[in-house]
Amino acid sequence: MRSKRLYAPLFAGLLPAGLCMIAVPSAAQQIAPLPRLAPVDAPVLQLDDLLANSARQSPQIIEALARTRTADARRLTAEGAFDTVFSAEGGSRLFGYYGGTYADAKVARPLENWGGQVYGGYRASAGRFPIYEDKNYTNELGEIRAGAVFALLRDRMIDDRRFGRVTADAEHAVADAERQMVAIGVQLKALDAYLNWVASSERLKVYRHLLGLAQERQRGLQRAFQAGLRPRIVLTENDQIVLRRQAMVVQSEQAIASAANALSLYWRDADGNPTIPRREQLPASLPEPVLTAIPQDVQRPDLLVAELKTRLVQDRLALDRNALLPRLDLNMEVARDIGDIGPGGASRSGNDVRVGIKFSVPFEQRTARGKLMQTQAELDANRTRARWLDEQIRAEVEGIAIAFDTATQLIALSAQEKERADTMAEAERRRFEMGASDLFLVNTREEAAASVALNLLDGRLKRLVSSADLAASSGNAAALGI
Repeated sequence: MRSKRLYAPLFAGLLPAGLCMIAVPSAAQQIAPLPRLAPVDAPVLQLDDLLANSARQSPQIIEALARTRTADARRLTAEGAFDTVFSAEGGSRLFGYYGGTYADAKVARPLENWGGQVYGGYRASAGRFPIYEDKNYTNELGEIRAGAVFALLRDRMIDDRRFGRVTADAEHAVADAERQMVAIGVQLKALDAYLNWVASSERLKVYRHLLGLAQERQRGLQRAFQAGLRPRIVLTENDQIVLRRQAMVVQSEQAIASAANALSLYWRDADGNPTIPRREQLPASLPEPVLTAIPQDVQRPDLLVAELKTRLVQDRLALDRNALLPRLDLNMEVARDIGDIGPGGASRSGNDVRVGIKFSVPFEQRTARGKLMQTQAELDANRTRARWLDEQIRAEVEGIAIAFDTATQLIALSAQEKERADTMAEAERRRFEMGASDLFLVNTREEAAASVALNLLDGRLKRLVSSADLAASSGNAAALGI
């Protein structure tokens, strides 16, 4: 079994008796409540119930879910780059020869493809403008217009806005995969704590059986001593065996209490407080393995994270290549003045259809080429890392499967050995009762049988742990109650 950590609660010191007031800690400073015992009438704690409770109440899993909500917020922020934008401006000359006044309103919607935008607007003017502001003139009821801008080269396939969305999607997927990783880790620890709790109870049964044999024999020896058939030294020797086995029982009971306390971290009440299960909630035996074979499709969250990061670097590589392209934008606009002819003259009447081209290109492009080389190197490194991780996971899963199969074979052998050891111990007890054996041999046979029983229990426990490890290593969330 894996090593367990017990987190001791901290206790606040008491104030001196002479002080008349007691400082009450703030909500942030208050100590978490101690684990409480489960109700007296609580049902038997089954593994499925524990895993379901841990998946719902574990603080680590709740924290990971909060991080996924943060990723959702970043996704919404990235969508803001495609928000519709309303803008308006206006102006008027208060003094001077010209007294023109104008107002212009525009609504623009970015295009999700072609890296441009569509827009529509309305503008109106009154008064007179100098010739260098002739474009401000409209008819009496103003001008309406609609247009679109399309990127033909740079930003046509990808741009900063779309890459921001891709990045936010990838971060959300990574956060969800990391939440899955945290959940698998928590469930694996919960399962280990549960198995340790139940196995401690099974060990106690073995030691209690040993103690019961010694105590029953002690009563028989007492009667034989009183009848003068046994010397006192035999009674004293068996009494020593009884004391040693009582110590084993006490140690096993302490192990159960410690295991239940560790299990309380993963078994919580409706308010999320740790709850220590009672002895009465112990199941009759160890559960069945959660997984007995390697699944065909291994879906490890950490491998998914590596693949997501690789795809994100590929998208950034496309963005860097986009920066090497010349900018060639196509602008098309249709405008129409409405109403009576204004001060600007009849030239504003009718439809006005305009088409424009904008072209620009940097000559050296050292910045773009440098970023491209960096991203390409990062992509190569990520691909190598993802491949190595995949190979490592496959080797890990295969190794755990081998350990699982080996434990299964050893369990069968230990079961046969236990049957023989029990037979030998029973035969030795009969020989002792007939006076053909001594107490040393009886004790040796009984403890050998108990040792074999504990070995069988440890073998079953190792098989269960290997099964849980197999589920975790293969990313089988369903087997772990997620």
